[in-house]
Amino acid sequence: MPELPEVETTRRGLEPHLVGQRIKAVVIRHAGLRHPVSNELPHALPGLTILSLERRGKYLLLDCGKGWLILHLGMSGSLRILPAAAPAEKHDHFDLVLASGHCMRLRDPRRFGAILWTKAPPESHPLLTNLGVEPLTAAFDSDFLYRVSRGRRTPIKQFLMDSHIVVGVGNIYANEALFAAGISPKTAAGRIGKVRCTRLAALVKDILNRAIAAGGSTLRDFVNSAGNPGYFQQQYGVYGRTGQPCRHCGATVRQLRQGQRSTFYCPGCQT
Repeated sequence: MPELPEVETTRRGLEPHLVGQRIKAVVIRHAGLRHPVSNELPHALPGLTILSLERRGKYLLLDCGKGWLILHLGMSGSLRILPAAAPAEKHDHFDLVLASGHCMRLRDPRRFGAILWTKAPPESHPLLTNLGVEPLTAAFDSDFLYRVSRGRRTPIKQFLMDSHIVVGVGNIYANEALFAAGISPKTAAGRIGKVRCTRLAALVKDILNRAIAAGGSTLRDFVNSAGNPGYFQQQYGVYGRTGQPCRHCGATVRQLRQGQRSTFYCPGCQT
């Protein structure tokens, strides 16, 4: 599933093509996504101008003046800028047609993505209202991480992936940040002291920023708005490297299951 770096990469690629553009038309080819696409959109959006494109967690927020489009890529979705006349392929379910002659097209083979319309502030939408802090902002720091983790027996990896605490630190990047910080993913969040919280908060930011700079990770389906894959997987320290030697100490990378997700760690580096 696309995580924060993939969504932010998509946002940055789309922004110069969308902001300031007038919406000419909406094409819905398949409304049956994770949440049905509203049949109101072909009537509500044409004529509106896109004022900004923002991100909240793994959601993209398109400010159309009179309302907001809330977009989620699901497990296999991608948003691309194409000529509006480009023929649609099998999994191309939605086009936002622009006055520029281009369109923003959603391709989603598994149809777990979402395109939602709200006239209320997006932060009040049920999908966004309970989201935690953004990890790339000043609100996510060592003091925050130390404070919210006190007394928590949840393993630190699952704690980092809890979107009610901090948003967008998905499975890949939680694994990589903990490896970089030398912290076992099995350690209870409440047992991590202030010094290690300081290091971990800084490395979560570092890993996410490095992933964004590399265009995110492409494991199966992800491509950015230009149709290009991400390359951060070439920098993985532990993710997907079960049975291989640790790049730092040479110990064998191990794998376990936590919260129905695969966890990868080095028993030599992470304690």
